[in-house]
Amino acid sequence: MNFKKVMAAVLAGTMVFGMASSVSAATEVSFWTLNTRQNAVEPIVEAFNEANPDIKVTASFYDTDGIKDACKVAASSDTLPSMWFNWGGSLGSFYEENGKTYDLTQYAKDNGWNDKFTEASLNLCTFENKLSGYPTSYNALGVYYNKQIFEDNGIEVPATFEDFEAALKTLKDNGVTPMDTAGLNGWHVMRWFELLVEHYAGAELHDKLNTFEESWNCDAVVQAFAKYKEWVDAGYFPDGFLTLDPNDTIMAMGTGECAMDLQGQWYDGQFIQNDLDPNNYGVFAFPSGDDNRMSAFAEMTQFNANLSDEELDACVKFMDYYQSDENVAEYGEYYNVPLPVQGAEAPAEQVNVNGMLETSNENGTFTITDQAFPTEVADVLFNAQDAVANGEMTPEDAAANIQKAIEEYQAK
Repeated sequence: MNFKKVMAAVLAGTMVFGMASSVSAATEVSFWTLNTRQNAVEPIVEAFNEANPDIKVTASFYDTDGIKDACKVAASSDTLPSMWFNWGGSLGSFYEENGKTYDLTQYAKDNGWNDKFTEASLNLCTFENKLSGYPTSYNALGVYYNKQIFEDNGIEVPATFEDFEAALKTLKDNGVTPMDTAGLNGWHVMRWFELLVEHYAGAELHDKLNTFEESWNCDAVVQAFAKYKEWVDAGYFPDGFLTLDPNDTIMAMGTGECAMDLQGQWYDGQFIQNDLDPNNYGVFAFPSGDDNRMSAFAEMTQFNANLSDEELDACVKFMDYYQSDENVAEYGEYYNVPLPVQGAEAPAEQVNVNGMLETSNENGTFTITDQAFPTEVADVLFNAQDAVANGEMTPEDAAANIQKAIEEYQAK
């Protein structure tokens, strides 16, 4: 046998084996996130994988409620992805409580996260003194309103609860649905209801209600349900709102069918995505009382507790790239800006964001209810909202049912 041919074959085989080993050595990680961000995530993942041949990220997409369900099912079968989008509060703490998410406390110290992220965002991602996620946004919710509709109907931004109710009546009398909402899965209607609780309870009692230090079977909650029912009967929400999808409320705002929607700073980005001009809309804090506090929550990426050091490094490297200034500049309308990092600012075209966050800092915030509540209790609240709206439950029974669910949860 020709020696040169033998050596050439051996070298060729070695090269093929080396190439195969290089390909197989890539660290593969999976990422579950929201489908509302798919137009940004897909090209970002593609660019990251191309720039980092030693890492392969695979993304899957879900709607708001779909990702909650998918992660819960995966947690029960130990099939969670390497990393997944999540919210703070009870939604995020579930994975820490059950040992499913990586404790990032030491990793954050070793890598200077206190100098990178804002203190508020790190705190909202921390449960039982364990940092349980990579902060991706800090959000406050305000009342977005159509400036032209307000002007056409002679309405000023409401300064008091009485002003707000007067605006509702004026809008309805003039053929405009005052408040946009959608009841599918309960959480959008909850945004309006929790502000009624804030109004009737006041800040101190509301905080104690959300931490279960005080009973929900109280006058303030009954009054909140009674006012909610009054608004439903007056036609202040869209017809058939209980079966509508909350992801579609922007359509009624865009057509002018509805005058107001209760949303966070991501709404400016959604206006841009739907070819609507954010300058045509303004935002104010719901006039609930003395402080006019706004509900707030964090979003984060959680990492699987079973990640190897190499996999964790790959996940964090991807998140750093995903949250980079370059990508935010390119795909800003798909982020909840400004990012929760030191010195971050919102893109200039998202004109309502900075003012909303400044107002939330001045007025103060409370934790949004579906993050303050465990899922078992939140579901009872959502069912009560539907039942009260349909006249199938009294405000008194609704308050009692929520407290019963809390006590059953605490007894576990």
